Amino acid sequence: MLAFGIPFAVRLTTLNQQNIMKTLFTFALAGTLTLSSLASFASDDLKADSDVKANFKKVNVLLKEGVGEAKIALYDHSGKKLHQKKVKVQDQDVVIPYNLSELPCGEFTIKIESDSEAVEYKVNTFERPFQAVASPLTAYGKVTDRSTINLTVIGITEEGVKVQIREKGSNQIIYSEDLAVKDAFKKDYALKGLEAQDVYFEVMDSRGQMKSLHFE
Repeated sequence: MLAFGIPFAVRLTTLNQQNIMKTLFTFALAGTLTLSSLASFASDDLKADSDVKANFKKVNVLLKEGVGEAKIALYDHSGKKLHQKKVKVQDQDVVIPYNLSELPCGEFTIKIESDSEAVEYKVNTFERPFQAVASPLTAYGKVTDRSTINLTVIGITEEGVKVQIREKGSNQIIYSEDLAVKDAFKKDYALKGLEAQDVYFEVMDSRGQMKSLHFE
């Protein structure tokens, strides 16, 4: 007697095809997960092997040894590319400096790319706070006799020193000269008709730093 329905051989073939499709789908899913995991791991590697720091208006990009060939791009806050370069990192760390002193302060993006990885850093630049610098200019006066003073000046950082001799009480300038000196110097000044206690010296460098010398 013949049984009605799907022949056994046909049903077996159908089941085999379904099993094969399930197996292929499982492999495909596993492959996707594996690739995803590898991509995530690779990104973490580049993140671990790089760093970006901002110091006022200077930005330093650090790439650790072994990164290999990489492309570095600098973008402003609007996404405009300002600079791009390729580097090759082998057996030692490499630092790529950016001097942004000519640009306004703000947020910048550094994008680092290798053949299979990419990572972005955002940094903010800011102005260096003003700090008054103490004057290195120093002046000494030694009275060698009643009407002669030996002047010693040190701490000159730029060419040019003005020496003025003023009379006490009236503050009137009785002598003035500009010296094109770049280093420390000594010089004797002879006072005509006056004694050391009657005058005082003003010494000014090219930066406007001034020292006053009084004598007793």
